[in-house]
Amino acid sequence: MNKNDKKKLEPRSKGMVDPKSIKEFKVYKETTLMEFLMFKMPDTPRKTIKSILTHHQVAVGGVPVSQYNYPLVPEDVVTVSKNRIAKHERKDLPIIYEDEDIIVINKPSGLLSVATDREKGKTAYRLISDYVASFNPKARVYVVHRLDEDTSGVLVFAKNFEVREALQNHWQEVVETRAYYAIVEGKMEKEEAVLQDYLMQNDLHLVFVTKNKKEGKLSTTQYKVISYKEPYSLLDVHISSGRKNQIRVQLGHRGHYVIGDDKYGEPSDPIKRLGLHAYQLTFTNPLNNKRYDFVTPMPDSFKSLFFVTHAQKREEAKLLKEKKNTRGKRTFLKEEEKTTIEKRSAKKGAKPRGGRR
Repeated sequence: MNKNDKKKLEPRSKGMVDPKSIKEFKVYKETTLMEFLMFKMPDTPRKTIKSILTHHQVAVGGVPVSQYNYPLVPEDVVTVSKNRIAKHERKDLPIIYEDEDIIVINKPSGLLSVATDREKGKTAYRLISDYVASFNPKARVYVVHRLDEDTSGVLVFAKNFEVREALQNHWQEVVETRAYYAIVEGKMEKEEAVLQDYLMQNDLHLVFVTKNKKEGKLSTTQYKVISYKEPYSLLDVHISSGRKNQIRVQLGHRGHYVIGDDKYGEPSDPIKRLGLHAYQLTFTNPLNNKRYDFVTPMPDSFKSLFFVTHAQKREEAKLLKEKKNTRGKRTFLKEEEKTTIEKRSAKKGAKPRGGRR
């Protein structure tokens, strides 16, 4: 049983949605929320639809919306729930850049990029949507690309529909660099190499390497070893194609599974998360030719496996200081004890050792 199977068996937690209590509709053309709901729910009175909106029972992309004229665009998913969809306050939102066109975050591991069939609560999209709405209730954001739930790193959202369309429709052409830090099991056979494989997806949505060039999609992954410390290798990985799970699958296919990746193998999990971090993304906005280059630092948990971090140095210095203080305290106590014994002896008139009266 892998981690995904375990999630299915776990009881619903806050943010999870019972599929039986909701209806979902996909949007195929630009419209407003009220018009869309009236079209999709023709037997429901307009007054009732307004009540549903007022009571926060409607969400777009997992984000609660009560605005009647809220703009909808193709690929939006509208959720109508029997129950109120609670709002969440953002906490420590890791925004690394924002302008009039885009907003960029350093997504933590364990946070979904967008809502799924089961998880409608805490997602990167929802946190960013709540953030922009706190300044302007009419504002919204749009998904440009995604990162796997357990992968951390650079994640970009568009602040208007035109930018999203321009970036999504030309993503392969406008992206210059997609770089990751990956921690894998074992020592790599080569210090650096270019991996090329054809990838397919099965009925369980798992990706695998195939020799069938007609059905598989060519994927290219280039890696370079940064460090090796038995039994793990730290890699600098660049991809020129954006296939689903391609880094995990191509490295795992060669026996070097990404740590913590129980989706494609059973590797060890020394840092309690997937060993994959999207540290750099460089692209150009085709609407204005503005070039962006975002770089995030290597997670401390990655560093701890291969290098001595500043935190570890501080902890070692603290322990050394405490050790010195303890040693000094012991010496002081011994001196105090010696002085006390001498004073007591003098008080009782004890003759000095080796002397006469």
